[in-house]
Amino acid sequence: MRERYSIPRLMVAAPSSGSGKTTLTCGLLRAARRRGLAPCAFKCGPDYIDPMFHRSVLGVPSRNLDLFFSSEEEVRSRLVSAARGSGLAVLEGVMGFYDGQGNTDRASSWHLAQATRTPVLLTVRPQGTALTLAALVKGMQTFRTPSQIAGVLLNGCTQRLAGLLAPAIQGETGLPVLGYLPQLPGCSIPSRHLGLFTPDEVADLSAKVDRVADQLAETADLDRIFALARSAPELETEPLPPLPDGPDGPLVAVARDEAFCFYYEDNLDELRRAGARLAFFRPTRDRALPEGTCGLYLGGGYPELHARVLSENRSMGEAVRRAVLDGMPTLAECGGFLYLQSTLEDGEGTPWPMAGVLDGAGFKTSRLQRFGYVTLTAQKDSPYLKQGETVAAHEFHRWDCTQNGELCRARRPSGGEDWNCMVGQGDLLAGFPHLYFPSNPQFAVRFVAACRQYQERNAL
Repeated sequence: MRERYSIPRLMVAAPSSGSGKTTLTCGLLRAARRRGLAPCAFKCGPDYIDPMFHRSVLGVPSRNLDLFFSSEEEVRSRLVSAARGSGLAVLEGVMGFYDGQGNTDRASSWHLAQATRTPVLLTVRPQGTALTLAALVKGMQTFRTPSQIAGVLLNGCTQRLAGLLAPAIQGETGLPVLGYLPQLPGCSIPSRHLGLFTPDEVADLSAKVDRVADQLAETADLDRIFALARSAPELETEPLPPLPDGPDGPLVAVARDEAFCFYYEDNLDELRRAGARLAFFRPTRDRALPEGTCGLYLGGGYPELHARVLSENRSMGEAVRRAVLDGMPTLAECGGFLYLQSTLEDGEGTPWPMAGVLDGAGFKTSRLQRFGYVTLTAQKDSPYLKQGETVAAHEFHRWDCTQNGELCRARRPSGGEDWNCMVGQGDLLAGFPHLYFPSNPQFAVRFVAACRQYQERNAL
C-alpha cells in the first residue's frame, strides 16, 4: 500500500570523478553517527566498491540506487525500505553530476536526485580557479531545472581560499557554501584498474575517516548540512515486502573475501526473499564449502590479484569443482566466472590452475573490456532464464576469457553493439556480466527453487 514517508536525505555529488565524493561521504556518515543520527548510505549507479566503504564506516550494508536497473518508482521504494528508521540517508553520486548512460543524463546522479527529490550537496575543488569556480557552479545549477543543488562544499581548499571563494559563489548563485575540507595528507584512498582499493586493503581506514569527520566538524557547518537533509520532502511510495524472518530454506554459499567482494546487496536480499539462507565463505583460505551447501554464488572481485593463493588452495578449488559438476546450482559473475576456468593469469601474466569447471583460460588485457550497462536476452531456455527473457546487468573488467559463452545476447542500451555471453551448463550460469536479480523477478525464485530441489535430491 502506498504511503508517505519522511526520510531525511542528502546526496553528495560533484562535477567529475576524482572529486573526493567517497572520502567526503564517509566523513559525513561518521559525523552523523557521532551525533546519534543512525545514518544509512546508498550509491548512485552500479559501483560495488564505494558501498563497501560505506559499510565499513557504518557496519551495515549500503545499497545501490540505479535508474538503469530500476524504474523511478522502484528506486523510491528501495530508498524508503532501506532508510526507514534512520535519521539520515546519504546518497553518494557517480561520475559527474549529469553524466548518465550514453552521453545523456539518464541514470545520472541528477536523475536520481530528481527521482527521489533529494537535496544535493555539491562538492567542488578550486584547482587553480577563482571566480571561474562560481561560473562552474552556476552552470551546474542552471543546466537542468530544478537541479536539486542545495549547497556547496569546497574540497581540497585552504581556509584563506575558502574565505575568498565562498562570497563569490554565494553572490553569483544564491547557494550557501557550507564549509570546506582542506587537503588531509594520508587520508586519500588509492586506486587501481577497477577503481578504489577495497576497505580491507586501506591501512587505518577507520582512523582516516575519523580525521575527515573531525575536520568537517571544524570547517563545515554540519548543522546546516543536516538541516538540508531534513528539508527533503516526503516520498510517496510502496515499500518492498519485508525479508523472511529466519528462513529455513536451502543454504546458498556466497564467496566473500579479498578475491570475491563485488555484490549488489539487492541480489542477496532477492535470494533471501526467495527463501534461501546465506552463508559466506572465503575461497582464498577456507578448505571446504559451508556444511549443508545447496547452492553457490561466486561474485566478482579481484581473483587475478590472488590467483596464486586461490590456485594453491586446492582443497577449496576441488570442493567447488565437485559441487558444480555434481549439479549444485551455481551463479558465477565476472571474477567468479574466472575462478571456474582451467587457468587464470595473474598481474604479471603467469597462468595459475583454477577450479577447472570450465575449459577456458582467463587472461590479462590492456584496457577495460565491454564496459558498461547491458541487457541480456536468453537465446534458449535455461534453468533460471527462459528463451526471450531479459535481465539487466553491468560489465566492468580488464581480464578476459577464451570462452565467454553463448547462452545470452548482450546489448548496450544505446544500441549498435551486441555480443554473445554467459555459459549455461546444467544448473550452472556463469559469465562476465554482473546481473541485477530484481530486474527479472523470477530469476532468484528459480535459482532458489533449484537449490531446494538439489537439497531434497541429496537428502534421499
